[in-house]
Amino acid sequence: LPADLRVPFQSLQAVKSFLEANDIAYSIMIEDVQEKMTMTLSRRLQRSTATFDFASYHTIEEIYEWMDELVAAYPSLVSKLEIGQSYEKRPLYVLKFSTGGSGRPAIWLDTGIHSREWITQATGVWTANKVGAGVSLPAGATQEVATCLLLPKPLGTGAPTPPPGNFQNRLWRKTRSINAGSICVGVDPNRNWDAGAGSSSNPCAQTYHGPYAHSESEVKAIADFILLHGNVKAAVSIHSYSQMLMFPYGYKTEANELAAKAVQDLAAVYGTRYTYGSIVDTIYEAAGTTVDWAYDNGVKYSYTFELRDTGRYGFLLPASQIVPTAQETWPALLDILLHALEHPY
Repeated sequence: LPADLRVPFQSLQAVKSFLEANDIAYSIMIEDVQEKMTMTLSRRLQRSTATFDFASYHTIEEIYEWMDELVAAYPSLVSKLEIGQSYEKRPLYVLKFSTGGSGRPAIWLDTGIHSREWITQATGVWTANKVGAGVSLPAGATQEVATCLLLPKPLGTGAPTPPPGNFQNRLWRKTRSINAGSICVGVDPNRNWDAGAGSSSNPCAQTYHGPYAHSESEVKAIADFILLHGNVKAAVSIHSYSQMLMFPYGYKTEANELAAKAVQDLAAVYGTRYTYGSIVDTIYEAAGTTVDWAYDNGVKYSYTFELRDTGRYGFLLPASQIVPTAQETWPALLDILLHALEHPY
C-alpha cells in the first residue's frame, strides 16, 4: 500500500538513498512541511460565535471556548455534554442539538478521531455552527441531532506555542496511552472498536489496534454514549484525506444509492469529485473502525467521509480551504441526515 512519510531534513538523503537502493518509487508531496504548517496556523482570536474565525484552524482550548459561546447563543437548542476523558485527562465533549422531547431518532457525527486531520475538526465546528444558527429542514425533520466534535489527542489541532511539557506532533495519528512493554506510544482509535480483527498487533504501527477492543478511554466513552442513547439511526465519522465517502461491509444497495446522491450533491458546490463505495472496495480492508462497530450495533446508516484533498497537501490542507470544504460537505451530510430521519428502520 502507498504510504506518506514525513522525513526530517537531516535524514532526507539517507531515506532517498534507501528507497532508490531498494527500487522503491517515491514522489515528494510537500517540499517544506514547516512552511505549510506556518501557513495553516494563520488565525485570529475569537470573542464570540459572531467573531469566531471559521476560516482558520484553532486549538482545543479555543474550540472548547467556542462551544461554550455556541451554547450561550442558542441555549434552547444546544447543550454541551462531557462523555468522558482522554488518556491525558482532557474532557471529551459532545454538542447536542435538540428541540426537546424523548425517543426521537438521533444522528451521531464525530470529527478529529485522528488529531492530525485538522480539516475534520474545522469542518465539525463549521457544521455545528450551521445547525445552531438554524438550518431549513423539511417538515417533520426537526428531530434530535447529536453532534460530536471529538478532539481526543494531546493538543488536537496543535497550538503554535504549546504549554511547557505538552506533547506536540503535527502529524500524530494515535492516542497517547502507554503500551506495556513497548517504547511506542498510542493506539489507533479507528482500529480499537469491537468490530472484527485484522489490523496491526504491533504497538509501533500507525494502525495498532490496541491490547483489546475499547481499551482506549476515548473509544469506550463514545461507544458507551451511543449504546446508552439507544436510538442513534445514523453515524458519520469524518476523516481526511482522499475525497471518499464509504460505508461498512454488510450492506450495499440502499447505502450505495445514498452515497451516490451525497457525492453528487457535494460535487455540485465546487466541483470536488469523491469516490464512494464500501470501505474494503474503496480504500482498503480495515478492521475495528467506528462505522463498522456502529453498523454492527444497529446503526443502520453508518458512513465515513475522507475530506479534501487527494494528496497535494494531505493532512496540511491550507486554511483557505476550510470553509469551501465544509460548505461542500454540508449537503452530503444533510442527505444522510434526512434519509435516516425519513427511513429510520
